[in-house]
Amino acid sequence: DCLGTPIVYSPVKADLAGNIKKIRAVYDSNPSKFKTLQNILEVEKEMHGAAWPKTGATLALMWLKRGLKFMLVLLQSISDGERDEEHPNLIRVNAMKAYEIALKKYHGWMLQKLFMGSVYALPYKSDLLKALEKGKEVKEEESIEKIHQFLLRVTPILDAIYEMYTKMNAELSYKA
Repeated sequence: DCLGTPIVYSPVKADLAGNIKKIRAVYDSNPSKFKTLQNILEVEKEMHGAAWPKTGATLALMWLKRGLKFMLVLLQSISDGERDEEHPNLIRVNAMKAYEIALKKYHGWMLQKLFMGSVYALPYKSDLLKALEKGKEVKEEESIEKIHQFLLRVTPILDAIYEMYTKMNAELSYKA
């Protein structure tokens, strides 16, 4: 909801929610068996054999981690003060950096072009920060500090998921 025009970003939101739902369904099917994300990957690797990691919660988590990486790089870029000097309230520079780092190599030509067009529907930085503050009026510096604190807590978790995928040889590089 923080990314502006609902019609433009509703497929992204639906994709993220769908991936979470798939992972949650596996967990809910046997919480004692699937205590951690690594447990889920290990069991699915054994269950699916040659089809793994192209299936189930393993695939859903792979795309979810990429989407989360995009969001974290976007927020880090904003937190670091990176911006278009001619248009300092736009977040296109931040979104483009996040896309280059987190998603572009996994997207085919069509999705890349779609993304390039969608950056024009992004909210202003001030509107994004206000949305992150749930509509409360807060000084930009305070919002940026909250983002910084959030990134300090969440980035190591996402890094651990990426490391798990590397160690388990679960990362796929095909293009969507």
